[in-house]
Formats: sequence, structure tokens, C-alpha cells
Amino acid sequence: MQILSFPEADTPAALRAQVLDLQRQAWPPAEPSPGPHPTLTHDPALHPRSMLLVDDDGTVVAALDVLSKPLVHAGRRYRAGGLSTVVTRSAVRGRGYGRRLVAAARTAMGDAGLDLGVFTCDRPLEPFYRSAGWRLLPGTHLIGGTPQCPLSSDRPPFDKVTMAAFFSAEARRHHAAFRHTRLALYPGTIDRLW
Repeated sequence: MQILSFPEADTPAALRAQVLDLQRQAWPPAEPSPGPHPTLTHDPALHPRSMLLVDDDGTVVAALDVLSKPLVHAGRRYRAGGLSTVVTRSAVRGRGYGRRLVAAARTAMGDAGLDLGVFTCDRPLEPFYRSAGWRLLPGTHLIGGTPQCPLSSDRPPFDKVTMAAFFSAEARRHHAAFRHTRLALYPGTIDRLW
């Protein structure tokens, strides 16, 4: 198996079709929100990068997207990224493939020069993400959507927790500012809450 990475829009068509099929199975049929193009899931302004775990026969076993944008928090500007649309083919779940891909994404985000990775996940998935090297930000909630139409990860119907990794020295030095707070991420109207 190998991990492949492409800008979402440049993912080879055969692989992209498999990813879309996995996403439709996981979030039928309207989730995740359709992007600006029928074969794209995310807002291009978030620089979506698809990471795929592909079997030797070309089958996409697991997939995720890394989204990124500037984040201003506690008076400091950071290059932030987050995981989105993490999915593993149902027939091979429980074999560690998703964990392998999520851990590789964490490493790739740090190697790409991001200051931090931050995203929400459903509360029962916290141990899975921790096992792949992410850590819980207790009491922290992401504010998605837009400033005019915010969407908070701590409002019903959500039962989300916030996970993070601090890559740069600056982000590590100020990591305490990310605990027990609200992060105004505002990724937009397509990827309302990554």
C-alpha cells in the first residue's frame, strides 16, 4: 500500500471517483456539502489536499482531505490546517488503515510548514485520533461558517470535541491559549466546520 497526495482538483479521475463513492457511502447523499464543482468536495480557497491510502491494485482503502487557512487567535496569526472527510472503506475498517493515514496527514501538515492542525470530530472518535498522534483540546470549540452566519461546534445537534497538533515553535510556545477557548476559524459556506 502507498499513500498518495494531490491537490483535490488534481487527483487522478479514477482515484477521485473512488473517493467520492466512499464519501457518499459515509455521508449519504448531501454530506459533505457539495463543492463548487461536481467532482470536488471542498472550497478551493481552503487549498484542499487529498491524501489517499491506495492498495497495490489501485483501490482507495482510506481517504481524507487537509484544508488550510490563516487563523488569528489571541492576537497572533497562525497557518492552520485541519482534517476533513476522513473515511475508510467499510470492508476493511478496523485494520488500522485509517489510523495510518491520519497519522501520515499529521506528519505531512507539519512538513508543509503549518503552525498547527486543528479540527473537530464526533466525541466517540477522540480515542481514534489520539491513537494517531492528535491531542484533545479540552473545552475548546471551533466557530465555523462565516462571521455573518457562524456555526459553533458546541451547539446542538453537534457533540464534537476539538483535536490539535502544534507544529511550529510559535504554536507550541502558545499552546495554552488554545485550551478552553473558542477558535474563530470561519472556513466559509461550503466547508462550514472542517
